Amino acid sequence: MQAAPFHADLANGPDGGVAHWLTTSDGLRIRAAHWDMADAKGTVLIFPGRTEYIEKYGPTAKSLQAHGYASLAIDWRGQGIADRTQPNGALGHVREFADYQHDVAAVLACAAEVSLPRPYFVIAHSMGGCIGLRALMNGLDINAAVFSAPMWGVAASPLVRAYAWTITSISVAMGFDNKIFPGKSEQSYVVHDEFDGNTLTGDPDTFAWLRRNLVQQPDLGLGGPSLRWLNKMLHETRQLSKLPSPDLPCLTFLGTQEAIVDTDRIRTRMANWKNGTLRIIIDGRHEMLTDRPEMRTPIFEEIAAFFDAHRGDAR
Repeated sequence: MQAAPFHADLANGPDGGVAHWLTTSDGLRIRAAHWDMADAKGTVLIFPGRTEYIEKYGPTAKSLQAHGYASLAIDWRGQGIADRTQPNGALGHVREFADYQHDVAAVLACAAEVSLPRPYFVIAHSMGGCIGLRALMNGLDINAAVFSAPMWGVAASPLVRAYAWTITSISVAMGFDNKIFPGKSEQSYVVHDEFDGNTLTGDPDTFAWLRRNLVQQPDLGLGGPSLRWLNKMLHETRQLSKLPSPDLPCLTFLGTQEAIVDTDRIRTRMANWKNGTLRIIIDGRHEMLTDRPEMRTPIFEEIAAFFDAHRGDAR
């Protein structure tokens, strides 16, 4: 494990953030960063969404630290400044969705190496929610999990969904699956779109901050997904939908203005999660953890109370 770059000036996180290069078991270099604190109640593993990067979770780390928790965030393979898996670095790509579990294992090893305090918890957003759910099903050693707009499916009409299955399956079979999905841009969403009508956040200051980050550090940005990424995601989310939820306390947040992930899949799973609670956030869009303060502050208060309630759970 070696020191890695970390843009503290962009992150707006707690003081003392430290980034590391990690090498996964299949040989890729990914990045992780942690924010430790004295007398922490435990450590929250932050699993970001597609296109995201560690610095974007500085405010999340600050909120967690205010409630007594250390945190550790990750640049998944193919995004942030982790190794990109295609020559065209603007393309979101993965060989298999199971490969992200190598990244999870590397992050757990990092948490142990830097002696972050147990118990461990997870906050998993969007694509991180898909990766996180699979990790929980694989026996991830944590006390409780929080999901924010988890990608347990994608929002699409039946016609668009059928088109996506067809074109991505053909691309995998024919060997042109490293091309961008039709209609998607190689630029990051917050760079090529405007705040009005955006699907991410209702806070103009947050949107401007996200754009400023990528203007100052364009290497952190990521464009649309490859045909292969989309195909493997469709397979993974369908497989997960057929499996029972793990026996683990879970709190999931879903906004009433969600337009990116499949809300039916979220509602169905949470209705059948034995130790699970679904919290509906009025006017919430996809990224409630970085929305305006009057939305995110009570969310983090509830998250902290949830983690506090499960600190003593035996794992």
